[in-house]
Amino acid sequence: MSEVERDLRILEALEHNPETTQANLATRLGVSVGSVNWYLKRLIRKGYVKATRMERSRLKYFVTPEGLALKARLTKEYMEVSLRVYRELREAAREALESVRERGYAAVRVEGRDEALEIFRLTCLEEGVGVEEEALLPEVRAEGRGVVVEWVE
Repeated sequence: MSEVERDLRILEALEHNPETTQANLATRLGVSVGSVNWYLKRLIRKGYVKATRMERSRLKYFVTPEGLALKARLTKEYMEVSLRVYRELREAAREALESVRERGYAAVRVEGRDEALEIFRLTCLEEGVGVEEEALLPEVRAEGRGVVVEWVE
């Protein structure tokens, strides 16, 4: 997870539930409580979040106006990056399908279930290329920010 996505998710969680715990945030982010503590201290130090003590060991977090402005900026950045990755994946899918057609195939076999392959499946539908289970078809799998075609020999 990128720093942009991590900070955005923390700010969204705190805005939604100011009484959330560091343990809850850690679970949501898939990181340790110590890491969440460090991330929160950084956001507090920069003035994006304010913490007040509710009980002995409980804190309540408030997203400051500066934090809301940061959240808006991070949301915009996250959307721009997501759309750029989506466009790159669509282009890679189109290029892969072009090579599939050049070799005379009208269908492919897709192995796996991740976001890149879901975008590939949608591109197949759009381009009129079938997705089938037949073993004698070229196999497509995700690799990095693209797709790879493995040809049947």
